[in-house]
Amino acid sequence: MEKTSWDKLENYIGGRWVRSESENFKPIYDPGRGEVIGYVPFSLDSEVEKAVDAAVGAFDRWCETPLPERIRYLFRMRNMLDEHFEELARINTINHGKTLEESKGDLVRARENVEMAIAAAQTMFKGESLDQVADGIDESMVKEPLGVFSIISPFNFPIMIPFWFLPYAIVLGNTVVVKPSEITPLPMVYVARLMEKEVQLPPGVFNMIHGGREAVEALIRNRHVVGVTFVGSTAAARNVYRLAGEHGKRVIAQGGAKNSIVVMPDARLDRFMPSIISSFFGNAGQRCLAGSNLIVVGDVGERVKKMFVNAASQLRVGYGLDAGTDMGPLVTADAKTRVKSHIAEGIEEGADLLLDGRETMIEKYPRGFYLGPTILDDVTPDMSIARTEIFGPVAGIMYAENLDEAVELINNGTDYGNMACIFTSDGGSARMFRRRVNAGNIGVNIGVAAPTAQFPFAGRRGSFFGTLHAQSDTIDFFTDRKVVLSRW
Repeated sequence: MEKTSWDKLENYIGGRWVRSESENFKPIYDPGRGEVIGYVPFSLDSEVEKAVDAAVGAFDRWCETPLPERIRYLFRMRNMLDEHFEELARINTINHGKTLEESKGDLVRARENVEMAIAAAQTMFKGESLDQVADGIDESMVKEPLGVFSIISPFNFPIMIPFWFLPYAIVLGNTVVVKPSEITPLPMVYVARLMEKEVQLPPGVFNMIHGGREAVEALIRNRHVVGVTFVGSTAAARNVYRLAGEHGKRVIAQGGAKNSIVVMPDARLDRFMPSIISSFFGNAGQRCLAGSNLIVVGDVGERVKKMFVNAASQLRVGYGLDAGTDMGPLVTADAKTRVKSHIAEGIEEGADLLLDGRETMIEKYPRGFYLGPTILDDVTPDMSIARTEIFGPVAGIMYAENLDEAVELINNGTDYGNMACIFTSDGGSARMFRRRVNAGNIGVNIGVAAPTAQFPFAGRRGSFFGTLHAQSDTIDFFTDRKVVLSRW
């Protein structure tokens, strides 16, 4: 059984657990109970450098390890995720707060990316060749690993998002330094301990350093780090992208979102309302694919509003490990305070409060960071609540006369372009929507358009900085092409 109380966390460097010499430790919470369950160090720059040095020292031997052998390590990684599925899901819920079923979904996606990395290494990693491009000359192209990459992870998917990158980087012959979120570091610590025992990668191939912004910037500035992957807020992603550019690094920087869900008059709400509700309130709204603005098209506003509010009000808010819980707490007390301030601002701007989750209390867990589903009506494009990423269980209802107007609200109402979804029974509307909406992930009668590992996790505008995305795109991110011309 997993630990539910942790002391000061350690860094994992060169195959060893190392106590940080930093004097700056921050508390780690179980947000469902509102209790401190451990402390995370904000590592020193010198400790970041040691983690990178360990990865550098392991690279030459690891990249020369035959590909079939590297693939076998990933099979062990997949088996590890399977055998410890329940334990990992529980520790994920304990530190983040999401429901156990949601944590299990995260792990399914993590395992899916390990499987995709195995398949990609056997197929997409192949080079190309062409004989006799000129008299007596042959030409070929191979893909080669580049060196040390840093993987910087957000708080909301502590295991899944590192696995968007980790298995690909390793199987392709690179070494990595992972920096988990300082808010939810425990799940990846648990993963690292299992990897040490059961995957048994050579020392230095996988390293983990704890910290905050200073550790991120130290990783990017380090001359031995060739690239960085980042998922987080748009402001932070923009800073990572800028700093990485200044230091000549490859970068994938995926940012925030303000996703719209469009409901057409012909939508089958009796069938799809659960999907819409899950989009807005799953993971307590703390995901970059969460619905935020519900755009109702045509004259069905009252019917949609009534069904939406009724379904949201029936969600059971509670501790993520308790049976029957539909929605867990927010991740920190500060997050709860911030979301409540957004709600208050929306009311001040003139939105009509239909469902208020601000006073939600769970009797058994009075110190937990709970905030129930909240719905604001008559939200207009000029309101900050229509444009600002809230990252909580808050929905704003907007109205459009037709689909053209709805698309205009999506494309020009915010600076984000992560996801947009439409619910309709008309193929023409769906086709027009997916062709005209400027967002990377499109859902048609699907509330959370989360790409499977075989496809890139897309994003546009303020939701993404770079050229290659997470998941399958990383085959090209973690390698570079070498072209060889030969004459014998």
